[in-house]
Amino acid sequence: MMLRKGQQLLLPVNPAFIWASLAVALLVNLLPVGRIAWMPDLLLVLIVFWSVHQPLRVGLGAVFALGLAMDVHHGALLGQHALVYTAMGFGAISVHRRLLWFSVPWQAAQVFWLFFAARSVGVLLRLVTGGDWPGWDVLLAPAIEALLWPVVSMVLLAPQRRSPNPDENRPI
Repeated sequence: MMLRKGQQLLLPVNPAFIWASLAVALLVNLLPVGRIAWMPDLLLVLIVFWSVHQPLRVGLGAVFALGLAMDVHHGALLGQHALVYTAMGFGAISVHRRLLWFSVPWQAAQVFWLFFAARSVGVLLRLVTGGDWPGWDVLLAPAIEALLWPVVSMVLLAPQRRSPNPDENRPI
């Protein structure tokens, strides 16, 4: 893939780092903070992030398993989070080539719609299965998740950044 002017060449990512970050995000989602409708889903943000940046490393089967873990934890309809996470992983893989051409703030503006679709599907599943309306606060979650995108990008891509000082022994 051709790099944009000013875009930095990244080192290959360590698969253990990907899975460790997903495990940490799962543990953060499992914290007992109560049922707050506007609370961002950090695991969803990382699933979309790694599906965009490393689509061959994070498979939809693993994403489905993480969704089932969230379903069991929340006591939700079995498969609700799994369906949402799998659909968003597929959506992120579908747009990853186009998305990587944009700067990080523009990426955040575009993944907002993925996060909005995830919340919409989750709320629709809840309503169809007889659940109650979570309130209009649920619309804040995709905005917060999109605002987290630059922070997540900066933190998770930091170990892959190359030295910016090329020399005669390191021309790239």
